[in-house]
Amino acid sequence: METVSYAVNYKERSRPADALTLPSSPLLIDLEDARPLAQAVVDTIREPLLVLDQDLRVVTANRAFCQAFSTNLQDIHGRPVYGLGDGQWDIPELRLLLEGVAPQHAVMEAYEVERDFPIIGRRAMLLNARELYFQKNSRKLILLAIEDVTDRRNAEREIANLLQQKETLLQEMQHRVANSLQIIASILSIKARAVKSEETRLHLENARLRVMSVAAVQQQLLASGHGAQIEIGPYLARLCETLAASMTDDSRPVSLRVQAGVGTASSADAGSIGLIVTELVINAFKHAFVGERAAGQLVVAYEAADAGWRLAVSDNGIGTPQAHLGPARSTSGLGTIIVEALARQLGARVDTVTNSQGTTVSITHDTSNRAYCG
Repeated sequence: METVSYAVNYKERSRPADALTLPSSPLLIDLEDARPLAQAVVDTIREPLLVLDQDLRVVTANRAFCQAFSTNLQDIHGRPVYGLGDGQWDIPELRLLLEGVAPQHAVMEAYEVERDFPIIGRRAMLLNARELYFQKNSRKLILLAIEDVTDRRNAEREIANLLQQKETLLQEMQHRVANSLQIIASILSIKARAVKSEETRLHLENARLRVMSVAAVQQQLLASGHGAQIEIGPYLARLCETLAASMTDDSRPVSLRVQAGVGTASSADAGSIGLIVTELVINAFKHAFVGERAAGQLVVAYEAADAGWRLAVSDNGIGTPQAHLGPARSTSGLGTIIVEALARQLGARVDTVTNSQGTTVSITHDTSNRAYCG
């Protein structure tokens, strides 16, 4: 019985759901207290605020505004906002935007101004304006919030300057590296002509070709801009044009063509792709076009798809397995090692097909097959 009685008494003491909305509730704010309460709330906000009438005259300002602009409410009350200070706020476009807030119920978002102010100096600010609407009062007011972004803009400019300095230093370094590579290649060429041993001469010539290949790749990347996404088609076309100019002559009239679809890569990946192409092209020039096959054709093809990309270097040379790169060879030469290492860096695989009609070496990057990702 006690348990039942307790339950009944609890229900009798329960407060109706609408009791909190009764006019006699102490939670309701008396109209006489609304203004000082609103001013107190506004003064606690750290962001400078102005309340304007529809004629853009200052009705009130919070403490943060007075502190930020070294003024007091008595000096600015009733003055037009465009007349504050020494005319720093007299901006025709800003005035036009503010004049449209109340009549058109418009909103002004993140309007940025940068001006010199007395005492506090040059400041950058984002201005936001909204209409304040009261059902019991037809008077229209505008709330103007001011966000000081001076430090942020200064930091952004400093970062931009540092990045520009970094870019300038990087370009200077790249130019110096390119010049150094050219000097090294010239020295190797001179040494190759001076030595009597044919084997030594071939080694020096191979070294010169590899130095020139690195120089050619770097030159094309430098022309494309550091850090930018590289358009592979134009990049390979310029690279192969440089290689062909340095390796073909009347005794070896080999044509070098590029067939490339649309596709981009980071500068790092483009560099690896370029080095693979130069290694394969150099190898084909050295081994595929000899004897009766001194003339021929080399094709560098690139195609990209959603699942990855495929690079292929094909020739119509002698087509003997000993003369071409390929992972199936029992003894890997330096060229094979370089190509396979670069392919692993790209998360790709190397495939070689060779017959009497020539050789094709393919580099395939397939994101749908994680086994290729090294």
